[in-house]
Amino acid sequence: MLRWQTAGESHGEVLVAMMEGLPAGVAVSTKDIESALARRRLGYGRGARMGFEQDKVRLLTGVRHGRTLGSPVAIEIGNTEWPKWEQVMSVDELPADQEPPATGRNAPLTRPRPGHADLTGMRKYGFTDARPVLERSSARETASRVALGSVAADFLQQALGIRTVSHVISIAGVGLEGHEVTPGPEDGPALDASPVRTLDKDAEKRMMARIDQIKKDGDTAGGVFEVIAYGVPAGLGTYVEDDRRLDAALASAFMSIQAIKGVEIGDGFSEADRPGSQAHDEMEPGPDGTIRRLSNHAGGLEGGTSNGQPIRVRAAMKPISSVPRALRTVDVATGQPAQAIHQRSDVTAVPAAAVIGEAMMNLTLARFALGKFGGDSLEEVRRNAQAYLQSWPEHLR
Repeated sequence: MLRWQTAGESHGEVLVAMMEGLPAGVAVSTKDIESALARRRLGYGRGARMGFEQDKVRLLTGVRHGRTLGSPVAIEIGNTEWPKWEQVMSVDELPADQEPPATGRNAPLTRPRPGHADLTGMRKYGFTDARPVLERSSARETASRVALGSVAADFLQQALGIRTVSHVISIAGVGLEGHEVTPGPEDGPALDASPVRTLDKDAEKRMMARIDQIKKDGDTAGGVFEVIAYGVPAGLGTYVEDDRRLDAALASAFMSIQAIKGVEIGDGFSEADRPGSQAHDEMEPGPDGTIRRLSNHAGGLEGGTSNGQPIRVRAAMKPISSVPRALRTVDVATGQPAQAIHQRSDVTAVPAAAVIGEAMMNLTLARFALGKFGGDSLEEVRRNAQAYLQSWPEHLR
């Protein structure tokens, strides 16, 4: 069973990520992880922090000479801003003469932001200051998931040939408008080069113009992105128990990303408007004797199980909740009306969320692949997968 966990605060000294259950023999590198984290920082409309934030990665355990050992993999991501926050975020209690004044970075945050975890976190954990809430609920935490997702991607590609790609469908209602081109794994570099992560140059210009206008208005923007996994074999997941359904696990994984408010698999919500004769993916014998699908409305999943088609997941991201045009709230220290706190933030982070979505796709598929094929080494997983695929009767291939 593949398990992972993250720890750390947005302005703490480090973020820590750990993965347990990865087979031995997977080729991984610090460079690959750093490259994935650099992709997370891309995107038009990002805030000032992305301009100077550098993710210093250390692979601490579970890897020797570029190969996993089968033991837990631990990753540390340093915070380049730590010197500015060392007192405010000190783990140890500070002596009275070293306690920073309750101003600036150390000022109590008592005006919770609508749409953020501030108020719910303060109520749940008994805080009178939102600082501890926003430090952990911040999307900075996703750097840990992207790091782990990079390792999971290495495993999936080396064991099963699975490759994942993401692109942006729309930002603030402006986007591909129904004539989008579905990208393949080979389009990754071109998508990384696009400021808004799209292959459509006309849509790119329109989305960037929309972001500029929203920034000028002192507002923030959400949007929709899609992640596609190619090469996923049929048979991951199952219909027999709800907690073993791959579609449910993917929906949960994407919904766990900060600011995601909706997820669809395949054509999702538009399927509800079609008659059944137009909604389902018909089959015919392929030229090589295998079963061929005529469409992929289901997004590669039927009955909670992968069906051999590319897996497609879309997610809707709400606008960033740190709005420059401060929203109305209540100061919990006084009970009086107030303007919400405004922390340094992005205008939009939809392109970055797409990269985070790739990580969650890879982590989830890696967990289900290991659940299906098992194996303590990369070679054993490969053998088990190949034996499974060869075991199908000829008319089911």
